[in-house]
Amino acid sequence: MSRAFLKNESAEDPVVIPARAPLPPGATNYVTLRGLALLQTELTELENERMQVQLIEREDTERARQLALINGRIANLNQRIATARVVDVRDHPRDEVRFGATVSLHNQAIEAKQANQKLTIVGVDEADASQGRIAFTAPIARALLGKRVGETIELPAKHGTNVLEITEINYEE
Repeated sequence: MSRAFLKNESAEDPVVIPARAPLPPGATNYVTLRGLALLQTELTELENERMQVQLIEREDTERARQLALINGRIANLNQRIATARVVDVRDHPRDEVRFGATVSLHNQAIEAKQANQKLTIVGVDEADASQGRIAFTAPIARALLGKRVGETIELPAKHGTNVLEITEINYEE
C-alpha cells in the first residue's frame, strides 16, 4: 500500500511546513491594524512554543523535527509580516467600498431575514468567511471595491445569479 494512505509519520520523513493563505503573484500584502496585530500575536505564540520545545532536555529526531516545523512557520510568518502594508481606513472616502470596509448587503432574490449580510474586506491572513471577513482577493471583494451605497453587484450562484445591493458602508478604526 502507498505511504500516502498511511497517517504514521516517522522522524526521518521530510518536514512539511504548512503554507499560509496565498497572495496572488505581485499582489501587495495589505493588512488591517487588527490583521497585523493577529500576525504579531501568532509570532509570539510560535516563539513561545519554540522555547518550550528547546527546553526539552533529550536530543532526538522528533524534537529536531518539531523545531524544524516551528522554525519554518516562524520564517513564513516573519516574511508575511515584513511584507505587510497596513491600510489606514481613516484616509478612505466614507461613501465608497475600499479595503477595510464593512459592507451591508441585501440579496434582492431572497425575501427572508437571511437576505441581509455584512462582509468586511480584510487581508488574506485575517480572512474568515464564517466571521464575515473576506480577503480582498476574493471575487466578491473585488466586485465590491469602488462601489457605493445603492449600487448592486451580480454574482453567479448555484441557481442563476445573485444580485446584491449595498445598503451601508462602515469603517472601523
